[in-house]
Amino acid sequence: MCCKVVFSSTLLLFGAALPRLQAQTSPQDSPQQAPAQKNPAHQQDDTDSMPGMNMKGMKMDSDAGNHAQAGAMQSMAHSHHMAMDSTHMRMTPVTPAMPGDRQRADQIADTLAEAIQKYKDYRVALAEGYRIFMPNLPQAQYHFTNYWNGFLEGFTFDPARPTSLLYRKTKDGYELIGAMYTAPKSATLDELNERIPLGVARWHLHTNLCIPKRGETTHADWTKFGLTGSISTEDACKDAGGRFYPVIFGWMVHVYPFEASPAGIWAQ
Repeated sequence: MCCKVVFSSTLLLFGAALPRLQAQTSPQDSPQQAPAQKNPAHQQDDTDSMPGMNMKGMKMDSDAGNHAQAGAMQSMAHSHHMAMDSTHMRMTPVTPAMPGDRQRADQIADTLAEAIQKYKDYRVALAEGYRIFMPNLPQAQYHFTNYWNGFLEGFTFDPARPTSLLYRKTKDGYELIGAMYTAPKSATLDELNERIPLGVARWHLHTNLCIPKRGETTHADWTKFGLTGSISTEDACKDAGGRFYPVIFGWMVHVYPFEASPAGIWAQ
């Protein structure tokens, strides 16, 4: 499971900023979702208040239509092809495993596997408030995100409470393959290591995003914009008339607890 650091992993946070997109999906491609339970901390359905998850200015233009919005996300959804530690991605450094790291990582994976076992039926996840991000957009893996969990991850870590569930699309629905944890973008290496040992897993952070200015997403050149685009500096983004974000969202890490080997479980 190499190259699983996917920007579809960061799709989880665009989901809260783009509820309009989900409202436009077709019934045949998107199973009926049960309404998510509302929590006081995120009744506004906006991640601006989440630690390390500033979404200000990140909403796509409502007047551009679904085609433009899907086009914008298309470049991001295929960003799993980008190289690790590229201009658009920062990884935590390769770190030798310390004594106890592997045992702690095994415990986390075992706890996660048990906690998400019930979600092998994706309908259970939907019934419990998980939301599919962009079900009509072809993705290597789909994120079913619980935004309340994401909010809590800004303060605490619970291995039984991932921010997102990861699914592979099948002809009959979705197959559960893993989960994703998040952490504030301000988290230090020590803080990330306290959650999941850096000697076993590498967290990733998405950086240097340039998106077109409002109203121009429809005909934008997505070989230049987005997280697979060639633009990676503020000056170049300004010259292209875009909006630049040096760091977006927070730290993320994928876990595939049903894999047979540690390498597969912690593949990024």
